[in-house]
Amino acid sequence: MSAPFRFLHAADLHLDSPFRGMSKAPEQLREQLMASAFGALRALTDTAIRERVDFVVIAGDLYDGADRSLRAQLLLAKEWERLHEHGIAVFVIHGNHDPLNGSRADLLLPSNVTVFGADRMECRPAYCRSGELAAFVYGVSYGTRHVTENLAAGYSIQETGPFHIAMLHGNVNGDSSHDPYAPCTLDELVGGKGFDYWALGHIHTKQVLHQYPHVVYPGNIQGRNPREQGERGCYVVDVSASRAVQLTFVALDNIRWLETEVPIDGIRTVQELLYQLEDAALRLSLAGEGRSVMARLQITGRGPLHSRLADTIVVKTLLEQMQESGQQPSGGVWTWIYSLEINTAAELHISELQQEDSFAGELARLAANLASSRDAWSAYARESVEPIAGHPKLGRLLRHTWDELPERWLKQARELTLGLLAGDGDGEGRKEA
Repeated sequence: MSAPFRFLHAADLHLDSPFRGMSKAPEQLREQLMASAFGALRALTDTAIRERVDFVVIAGDLYDGADRSLRAQLLLAKEWERLHEHGIAVFVIHGNHDPLNGSRADLLLPSNVTVFGADRMECRPAYCRSGELAAFVYGVSYGTRHVTENLAAGYSIQETGPFHIAMLHGNVNGDSSHDPYAPCTLDELVGGKGFDYWALGHIHTKQVLHQYPHVVYPGNIQGRNPREQGERGCYVVDVSASRAVQLTFVALDNIRWLETEVPIDGIRTVQELLYQLEDAALRLSLAGEGRSVMARLQITGRGPLHSRLADTIVVKTLLEQMQESGQQPSGGVWTWIYSLEINTAAELHISELQQEDSFAGELARLAANLASSRDAWSAYARESVEPIAGHPKLGRLLRHTWDELPERWLKQARELTLGLLAGDGDGEGRKEA
């Protein structure tokens, strides 16, 4: 039996993240986006104090770049001083975005902060507020940005510790959405090294990969672009005297990226669609749970409005109306529609078309036959693209495309051709404003 304790696990703060692609947004909104990571950092400190954690572990990428700004360094040091005032220790490793060889100011960090070096794995004791030994914390920082060796292979425990927490900034099981830094496998982490908790960083989506031992990604603390949707934050981890582990996710994000679909099925007029879009924006505002929201609306489905939405001026006008009449960024909580994405199709009744004795019916039957057989589709598609694939320049430029011939091409071709025959302009499109 050991003393029960509580710690906070965070990673990927990415202070000074640039938030690219928002040049058309109002200046005040852009300023709030740039400040959102710092707001999430303050929320992290507030959470640690409110939850009376014994210590905090931060698993890499505190900054967004190796050449971190003086402002970001001073703000982070200030938050660590707040934790010091409440007797909360901080254990930190650096990752690929903020390796130790990057430029940094000569700041004196408070005594509660331990930054692990890059030469080898190090071990430090972590204590409860009562002064009892709670755990050993292990970690190694990135000395340079590109660390491709398996850092986990060098981790080992000190047998006398009551609980063992390993901080690692790396890619477990080869997540293709992130760079393959410090790659390792889940089997390697859980297969006998003796650690009780792997406090991971690098992957920006929260994931509990394993329990007992726990292998956990908390995700980043603030979404930075449309790919990082939903709540972002940290885990508060309770460890009982019997070493039972309980995870509680706490959202820290100041601004939340969200999206939803608005189907056009049954909608006859652009005005009616605008009402539906405004209702969807209101739902996303509520889903923000008191936070400001960056929202993307996807217009989907089949209906008579499909041909109108092929007109980029119509889509642009809808977006402008949403932005002008919606909640504007004015210092308080707001919702900003940054994009309308059109992914609609013509109002077609495929099953009825397949019964017609017409050219459109023949096309519908051909598409159905090809969809029922992968081999038939592959043979037909290869024959169709052969003139282009054999072109000396185009074939070389798109050689990987010819190898894949995805089945979605069949659906897109069916919608396009049948939509044109039905007089609906584009069959199926994907347009953004």
